[in-house]
Order: sequence, then structure tokens, then C-alpha cells
Amino acid sequence: MRDTRESRLLLILLVAVAFALITVDIKGGESSPLNGARRTAADLFGPVERGAAGAVDPIARTVRAIRDSGTEQQRLDQIGAENTELRQKLASSDTATGRTKQLDDMLRTAGAGGYTIKAAQVIAIGAAQGFSWTITIDAGSDDGLQRDMTVINGQGLVGRVTTVAPTTATVLLATDPGFTAGTRMEGTGEIGFAAGQGQGPMKVQLLNGKAQVKPGDRLVTFGSQNGRPFVPGVPVGTVTQVQATPGELTKTVLVDPFVSFTRLDLVGVVVVPPRTDPRDSVLPPAPPSPTPVAPAQPPAAPAAQPSGAPQQPSDSPTGGN
Repeated sequence: MRDTRESRLLLILLVAVAFALITVDIKGGESSPLNGARRTAADLFGPVERGAAGAVDPIARTVRAIRDSGTEQQRLDQIGAENTELRQKLASSDTATGRTKQLDDMLRTAGAGGYTIKAAQVIAIGAAQGFSWTITIDAGSDDGLQRDMTVINGQGLVGRVTTVAPTTATVLLATDPGFTAGTRMEGTGEIGFAAGQGQGPMKVQLLNGKAQVKPGDRLVTFGSQNGRPFVPGVPVGTVTQVQATPGELTKTVLVDPFVSFTRLDLVGVVVVPPRTDPRDSVLPPAPPSPTPVAPAQPPAAPAAQPSGAPQQPSDSPTGGN
């Protein structure tokens, strides 16, 4: 349509009519004269609108899913990060709790023996300097450590220091085949020498071939001059087997160590030996011996009547005259 005077007048007229219809519709409310026309239009165009909406809704949902996918992925990533952080906190808490208990046990052992110790953490396990059973700890000469110092933990004897650097040291474990330490039996005081056997039990040679020893007996370190390489009284292990050695001057026993060498974490290096030998006082309380149960006695058999003895009268009446 060209922009002429007539077209402008027509546009003004249409706008005026539209405003008039809107005014009449608003004032009429529910009884508006335009309701009939509105219903007719709804009847005509409703199916068309529903069909168009049905065709467009899947597309709209897809667009919304694409739009929200980034948000959902970010939420999942955030939840995953929070779970990972929570697991790390729990693991750290469990580790701290475990180390606190290890330190308490070690300090209790050191206090019972009168040992002055330097606590250290195991930072490496494996072969070092030709030894097959060693650990590396995070303490060295700067902390007062020297070669041939005794190493313990809360359970007992771990080993001895072999090499020392300014901030680290290497410890030869008691399980190493090249390890040897003097021992003394609990109670009897029988002296022997313990040697490591790798993953197997320790082997102890008692100097007295006639020593009275049995499974369950316990051993501690005998001690060395000036407390190096071994201070006295450190728990070593429990006898598990006494090997038959007829005619030998010594007696061989197998010993299960108190220390779990595959789970070492915190250890203590004895930097000052005790003033007196603690003997057996560092050992934990001995487990109670099982109470023997007497075998059940069979019921006693009734006594036999002697031959020719008169029969005992019966309590029941005979009924005869």
C-alpha cells in the first residue's frame, strides 16, 4: 500500500476501532459482546495451535536440555569434587588417629624401659646399601642419631641404625638374614642370639641346650655395652616352636616377632639408653593361661549283691495271705 492521505486515514480509523473494541471488551467483562467471537476463534484456531505446539515441544525440550546440560555437568563435577575432598578428609583423619595411637604406644614402651627416644617416620622401604630388609626414616645426624642405635616402636624391637645422613637414616630390620641380637628369656633369663629369616620367624639359639622353654614363652633384648647397638629389655617376640636338637650344646627355638614389619610407620630411635636394665618390665601383661577343664566322670555302677545274701524286701505289697 502506498503512503497516501487515504491510507493514513484508513490506518487511523482501524486504530480507533481497535481501541473502541478493547474498551467495550474490558467494560463488558464476562458479558462482553466479543466473547462469542473469541470462542469462535478459539474453536477454529485451537487445533492448529495444539498441533503446532506438539511439533515444537520436542524441539523446545531438546534446546532446554542442551542449554541445561552444561549446568548439570558442572553440578555433577562439583558433587564429585566434594565427595573426593570428603574422602581425603576422612582418610587424613583416620591416618592421624592411627599415628596418634602409634605414638602413644611407643611413648608408653619407651617410658616403661627408661629409653630416651627420637621419634621418626618411615619414608621408604626396600633394599639399601646391599641390605634386603631396610627402611629409611626422616631423622638423621642433625637430630642426634648415630650408627648402631636401637630402633623400636610401640610393640618392640624394629632394628638398628646402620647409616646416618644429616636428615635421614637407614635402619636394618630385625627380619634381615644378616641381623643378630642378644636375647634373654622372660622369667628364666636364659641367654641366646636371635637372627632374622626374612618373611619367616626369627631363629634363636639358646646357649643352654637343656634350657626349659615352651611355645608361648617370650624374649627381650639382652643389651649391649653402653646400650649400642642394643639397649636391654626391648620386647622381641614369642616362642612358637622348639626344635629338637638332641646332643647339641645349644637349643634352637623359632620366635614370632611382636613387630609387624610390613606396616611400619612411626618408629623411635633410642638416643639415650636406660640407667638400669628394665629386665622384663617392658613386656605387655602376659595373656591368661587357659583353665584346664576336668574330663567328665562316668556315672558309678551300682554295687553287686554278695552271693547268698538275703534279698532286700520289696516296697510293693505281695498281695498273698
